Amino acid sequence: MTKTAFIAIVGCPNVGKSSLLNKMLGTKIAIVSSKPQTTRTKIMGVLTEGETQLVFTDTPGYHKPHNKLGEKMNQAVGDSIGGVDACLFVVEAKGEVKKGEYELLEKFKKLKVPVVLAINKIDMLSDKEELLQRIVEFDRLFDFEAVVPVCASSGENVGDILDELKKLAFESPHFFPDDTLTDQPERVLAAEIIREKILRLMDKEIPHGIAVSIEKMREREDKNLLDVEAIIYCERDSHKGMVIGKKGAMLKKISTYARQDLESFFGIKVNLQTWVKVKEDWRNREGLIHNFGLD
Repeated sequence: MTKTAFIAIVGCPNVGKSSLLNKMLGTKIAIVSSKPQTTRTKIMGVLTEGETQLVFTDTPGYHKPHNKLGEKMNQAVGDSIGGVDACLFVVEAKGEVKKGEYELLEKFKKLKVPVVLAINKIDMLSDKEELLQRIVEFDRLFDFEAVVPVCASSGENVGDILDELKKLAFESPHFFPDDTLTDQPERVLAAEIIREKILRLMDKEIPHGIAVSIEKMREREDKNLLDVEAIIYCERDSHKGMVIGKKGAMLKKISTYARQDLESFFGIKVNLQTWVKVKEDWRNREGLIHNFGLD
């Protein structure tokens, strides 16, 4: 008897949703950085173990939007919660309950969706009493199916989360072949790998005003080589100069690290060419948001 469950991974920005997804799948399909709102769209990951298939949707961090892109991201979260069998709600082990978390809990109640709570980053706690207080605090707010303390970076207790989520699967044919990992097109994965390198290398300089478009992605017939051409879009001319760097140093570094990850992910040598262009205020322009596949 095969079973399936569609599960949305939700939470506020920078709580570790993408890291947790990657750890549960055993491989990296979602980009990770220390900056909030790294994930912009819904990313689907599929895990099939034995008779049970879990179909995950990694959603953008739920936050107060400051532009049309932010509104689209929050809409993606709401749409995901309304169309799944269960939610994996990720919070941090430290801090107060955030406004966005209260709002998400209200959405869960309204939709009557089963929720497993993952309290992430337990490695940051020096006093385990803090964890107990955190569990009690959230337990008062919602009737969770289970509460699992976890560390996404090390993988501690990730297996326990999967065990709890498998309990929510229902009798059903598998919706994807058992070897499926994600529904993301190769071009999207390539663009996200490049964007991750920008986020990591450029720190706090211009993390969110960047989009990446893959213009060409083609394997040469006569060689074991994948040609990838990408355009990095910025919102300002000054940002363009920063991405390129002095004598092209920053762009070269971004391209080198991205090429290494692309080769590792696709299992083939990659010839990566990158250019930088300006699209002013693109995060507030519906047409450009659509063209970049962010709606």
